[in-house]
Amino acid sequence: MDFYNFYTGNEFEAYKWLGAHYTPEKTVFRTFAPQAGKIDLVLEDKIIPMKQVYNGQFYEAEIEDLPCGAKYEYRIYKGNSYTDHCDPYGYAMELRPAHRSITVDTSEHSFEDDTWLKKRSDMKKKPLNIYELHAGSFRKPGTNADDWYTYDQLGALLIPYLKENGYNYVEFLPLCEHPSDESWGYQTTGYYSPTSRYGSPEQLKKLIDMLHKNEIGAILDFVPVHFAVDSYGLFKYDGSALYEYPSNDVGMSEWGSCNFMHSRGEVKSFLQSSANFWLNEYHFDGLRMDAISRIIFWQGDERRGVNGNALDFVKNMNSYLKKNNPGCMLIAEDSTSFKGITADTAKGGLGFDYKWDLGWMNDTMKYFGLEPEKRHENYHKLTFSMMYFGDENYLLPLSHDEVVHCKGTIVNKMYGTPDEKLAQAKAMYMYMMVHPGKKLNFMGNELGQLREWDEKRELDFDILDDPRHKGFNDFIKKLNAIYLSDSALSEGDYDKEGFRWEDCSSEDKLLYAIRRSSKKDSIIAVFNFGRDMQTGYPIELENGGKPELLLFSDDKSFGGKSEASALFRVEDNKVIFDIPGFSAAIIRV
Repeated sequence: MDFYNFYTGNEFEAYKWLGAHYTPEKTVFRTFAPQAGKIDLVLEDKIIPMKQVYNGQFYEAEIEDLPCGAKYEYRIYKGNSYTDHCDPYGYAMELRPAHRSITVDTSEHSFEDDTWLKKRSDMKKKPLNIYELHAGSFRKPGTNADDWYTYDQLGALLIPYLKENGYNYVEFLPLCEHPSDESWGYQTTGYYSPTSRYGSPEQLKKLIDMLHKNEIGAILDFVPVHFAVDSYGLFKYDGSALYEYPSNDVGMSEWGSCNFMHSRGEVKSFLQSSANFWLNEYHFDGLRMDAISRIIFWQGDERRGVNGNALDFVKNMNSYLKKNNPGCMLIAEDSTSFKGITADTAKGGLGFDYKWDLGWMNDTMKYFGLEPEKRHENYHKLTFSMMYFGDENYLLPLSHDEVVHCKGTIVNKMYGTPDEKLAQAKAMYMYMMVHPGKKLNFMGNELGQLREWDEKRELDFDILDDPRHKGFNDFIKKLNAIYLSDSALSEGDYDKEGFRWEDCSSEDKLLYAIRRSSKKDSIIAVFNFGRDMQTGYPIELENGGKPELLLFSDDKSFGGKSEASALFRVEDNKVIFDIPGFSAAIIRV
């Protein structure tokens, strides 16, 4: 490790020196604790004094012939008292509520995904359809809250499901070790340890290999803003505020966790080495970084001003990660209007590839929650997003955050009767897929799930026994398949030539029409978000030809009420639609 870079915040491989490094002959333990009085290595049932190395701020112990899988922690003294801590750079940890670190043979798994890694890209001009997943509650082998499949067992179930439903990337909610199931991984104790809930580091690597062999990318939710307050973790690690701020005014987050002090070089090196670790050692294809608004502004509050040190940290980290992990994606979850989130760092931007469009999500959900009679005056909630869309590379999310805490599921956010809700959700999803921007959908949304997500239970796959939900799911599968195969829906996401409103001024009828184009293809989508049938609705055909219906949301085959053959006719170089209420259609022109 380059110690100068470590202290100045420019080290990206600190995990290769710090932590526990196992070989059959010798295991070396190292930790950074500048304010510690002394440190003992508590190894299984033995207590071994550690020696100070380098400048006295690092501690080291060497153990010969140690079996792999040994459990250990650091007993860190401050005065006459001590606290036992897991290893900040440890490669594995015990299952909660136990918390010791575990030695790992990092050579156990040899990846076989070179072909994938060589061809992967940031997907800017390609379809990117992300299935957001909580690994512990997609499927469960039993009925208990802590019945979980291992990583590789999960892969065997997940991969065919992703293929069948038309998703080409999966985004995992945080997999770093965490003490509370209810935090979903967003309050972390082990920044280099995949959670033991679902198995070993080797099994996680097998899962990533399985995904790549099946042409599916993997994105990891990463939390660079705050960490869990558990005493055995990073909190007051060496008896002082080593990773966190010394003042609670900026040191405690709104979630009751500790904010990282991004002005410290050692903290920067810790976090960016962790980000690089998951991309480099586990072959994840991208990171979705949580709560970036709290990086941009102090405590996420614009009135408190920009946190310049944290911005510098993100810029430096993103620049390195993009350069040294070709084809990886960096995604910001950010709700602010701060400019340049997806601009190149060389041009003063933060260097993310994509930013979640939470404005689009909020406007869309509010619109579809209105009764149709009130949508006329709110018509432009659905057109407003295109006023600012060119400012960033946006990704459209319908994430886990939208289906918890009494917010209602996506289907239940729709207005009306159960049948009207399903009909509108189908039309809404078609609007989402036709709107520019990459896509993310949380697990269960594709089923039209009616129960809010609960990390203790698996998804309600049994609702597919209901023909209405089976039809909804069949529709989503077909819609996703069209999105993945038709270049018009993705090639020009961030190109002005790729999108055009054919109609965004039919407030009286609640009709909208969108044209999406690529170099070889063009489609038109028509939406009726009112209650009533609209007849004789014309759309101009620019180049003649015979329009081809790709998908109709109210088709009887998807649980709708209409015959697709009655949807449109061609007259005088125009497509004339008779489109039912709460429905949408895509045609190739």
